[in-house]
Amino acid sequence: MEIFKKRFDIRWSDLDANRHVANSAYMNFMSHTRMAYLIDHGFSHQDMEKFRVGPVLFYEHIYYFREVLAGQTIDVSLLLKGLSRDGMFFEFEHEIFGEDGTHHLSAELMGGFIDLDTRKLTPLAEERIHSVFNDLHRTDDFRWLTREDTRKRR
Repeated sequence: MEIFKKRFDIRWSDLDANRHVANSAYMNFMSHTRMAYLIDHGFSHQDMEKFRVGPVLFYEHIYYFREVLAGQTIDVSLLLKGLSRDGMFFEFEHEIFGEDGTHHLSAELMGGFIDLDTRKLTPLAEERIHSVFNDLHRTDDFRWLTREDTRKRR
């Protein structure tokens, strides 16, 4: 199974005062990559509205190794690090590499799906879990998540 990736060209608006990519830009690149994967697998914003669910993040940890500058191109990967059996909770891992193979950063995040009406965490329908998550490459340390995993501090 091939790892899902998105490519981004670094724009002036992605930079911070130090003229390297801003933290918020990295977060946007990773969010865009996750949504691109979901859309490619039949779970677009319109589908989420139809099923009255939406993703929420509990945490996002980013580990920086090398800065990225204006004019560079990066690839952002998406891997499944954890999932609850009912699809309520998810854990993803991102890696960002430059075109030259430089490893710029790693990130891990955990979240869940909420019911847009009750604003409470909700499981996904079984067919939705399979259609969305079956094709996503899993990390070597993939695990099945429980509610207790969402309460742990790392």
